[in-house]
Amino acid sequence: MATESGRSSRLDERAVLLAAGAADLAVSTLGSALGAVRGLLRRSDGPELAADAESDLIARGRLVLDRYAAPPPAHLEVLARHARARRGVDGG
Repeated sequence: MATESGRSSRLDERAVLLAAGAADLAVSTLGSALGAVRGLLRRSDGPELAADAESDLIARGRLVLDRYAAPPPAHLEVLARHARARRGVDGG
């Protein structure tokens, strides 16, 4: 029974250490992100930077929608086009 409680306490300690490490990482990452945002807000070209970011996000959104919204061509259709093109090149 002593080994069971020893394992349990080691697992509890490990879980606490993992949670503390994750919290520290989150806080340091958030601090870095806030520092970067402060630096961006101090820039004189803030409105232009925001407009560029907006246009970039719109372009990325279009790419994502084009990639996932349009269904890919049917496999047999692609093969038929390829065969038709080969027949035209081969003269057959």
